[in-house]
Amino acid sequence: MLYYLFTWIEEYTHIPGSGLFQYISFRTAMAVIVSLVITTGYGSRLIRILRAKQVGETIRDLGLEGEKQKQGTPTMGGLIIIAGIMLPTLLFAKLENIYVILMLITTVWMGTIGFVDDYIKVFRKNKEGLAGRFKIVGQVGLGAIIACTMYFHPGIVVREQVTNPAPNSEVQLRVQEDTGRKFYTRDIKSTKTNIPFYKNNEFDYAKVLSIFNLNDPTLTFIVFLVFIVFIVTAVSNGANITDGIDGLATGTSATIGGTLAILAYVSGNVIFSDYLNIMYIPNSSELVIFAGAFVGACTGFLWYNSYPAQVFMGDTGSLAIGGIIAAFAVLIRKELLIPILCGVFLIENLSVIMQVSYFKYTKRKYGEGRRIFRMSPLHHHYQKKGYHEAKIVTRFWIIGVILAILTIVTLKVR
Repeated sequence: MLYYLFTWIEEYTHIPGSGLFQYISFRTAMAVIVSLVITTGYGSRLIRILRAKQVGETIRDLGLEGEKQKQGTPTMGGLIIIAGIMLPTLLFAKLENIYVILMLITTVWMGTIGFVDDYIKVFRKNKEGLAGRFKIVGQVGLGAIIACTMYFHPGIVVREQVTNPAPNSEVQLRVQEDTGRKFYTRDIKSTKTNIPFYKNNEFDYAKVLSIFNLNDPTLTFIVFLVFIVFIVTAVSNGANITDGIDGLATGTSATIGGTLAILAYVSGNVIFSDYLNIMYIPNSSELVIFAGAFVGACTGFLWYNSYPAQVFMGDTGSLAIGGIIAAFAVLIRKELLIPILCGVFLIENLSVIMQVSYFKYTKRKYGEGRRIFRMSPLHHHYQKKGYHEAKIVTRFWIIGVILAILTIVTLKVR
């Protein structure tokens, strides 16, 4: 909203400084600051309201050290994260941008699913919360919306260079600023995405069909849809599982958000994308502002969520965070980097899958269920081994930072 106001002021009044809002870097910085102010400044008020409403976490007895002290800690704190993301984005981003619209829809959509889940747990006194099938339906629905919009919306394109363009073809002549080199480009609809350690770092979902000697647009869309739905579901569940000890999911997500901001900036900038030889995605740089708000919201919430936590984000926050990360990565066509970037979420998810699968297998084979870990998810395994949760969280954060650096490095590894 402020973007349009200051654009009008610059155009008609020429007040000094009003042109700052044309710069993505300035609007991103403002989004981070406002997000931090909202989450830190109003976080304590939300905590008091939640306590007054007796919106406390019900802790299951897992035999973990310190868990009894967490009984009654306010939950549903994800509301302040969502506010810290939505308000700065509405203030500083271009609201007609399709990428921004999709991210706002994702935030509200997943936040609503998480809120309903928390509401059932807290006010209906049902520890199971929202039935798993309804969560899956919501996640699949969001994935379908993102996939359909990316595939059919005319404003979502990628730009490719063209050698020897045909006469009267829809190409544009461009000049490289630093070298003066001239080249032709065109904007096309594409199902291409970035993939690490592969020639040109690009992969087309249509190639999945080429294995079977098929080349059908409808089948290509179905393959694309399945991939996107799987990614959204997996990452949102991964974030939800990771949110098991104080500050783990919040701090890890802040690191991931910062990395996505960098990836969005270089992907949406003609000069950097050309220098790095990566896919240029017109208009996607506006997502950097959303990423800035996301990082600010997670960092500000960490003020109250770090050990010992004064508030938990609940599924309201964790499902929203996971959905945001997945959708953001998909929109900037970096979703195949998620196994590296979201490695902490991945190992947490895998630890649960491995534990449950092995337990069922051994119970069927030996009549007695056996375990790989002392407890899953993995962070509980280390708690059972006697590590303090603050140490576990710090080490997982360090791993997250290393994975974020590796993710950025893959841009130049072919």
